[in-house]
Amino acid sequence: MTTAITGAMFDQLAETGYARMSMDAVARRAGVGKAAVYRRWPSKQAMLVDVVGAVMRDNLPRVPDTGSLAGDVHAFLDVIVAQTADPRVRRIVLDLLVETTRTTELATALHTVVTQPRRTAGAEVLTRAIDRGELSADLDRELGLDLLISPLLTRLFATADRIDEDYLPRLTTAIVSALSTL
Repeated sequence: MTTAITGAMFDQLAETGYARMSMDAVARRAGVGKAAVYRRWPSKQAMLVDVVGAVMRDNLPRVPDTGSLAGDVHAFLDVIVAQTADPRVRRIVLDLLVETTRTTELATALHTVVTQPRRTAGAEVLTRAIDRGELSADLDRELGLDLLISPLLTRLFATADRIDEDYLPRLTTAIVSALSTL
């Protein structure tokens, strides 16, 4: 039942957006009674945060230690690309970005379940590179995380540009170069 509800929530969210999504519509779409949804989550925000958090936990594996900063950066970028492969993701992310400007509580909750785990995984990449001597120990880690994460997310969500087979290797080279200057 949870799988059906999860799929229905993402479909409904992609179709109607967060503001118009309702728990009743999710229940109908999942083919379950409203009580089944309301028993599990007291509100659509609670449902969204719980389901998105679960998906993030299940789909943000530890970035493998490839033995080099460039390899780890590329592997990290591959994880982000894999997480955003579902065509619904772009519509959902853009809609939720707007909603988080209106609802501080939603912004805080999504930061906890989406942004922070991604930054934690990115921090592992930076820490390994520092431990291997590839990056300076006094690296500005927050700026480093921004450089590691933001360019790809901008490309994926703020432009209509596709990612071809040459893009990730070129982006990896640019990120490694920029990180080396921090």
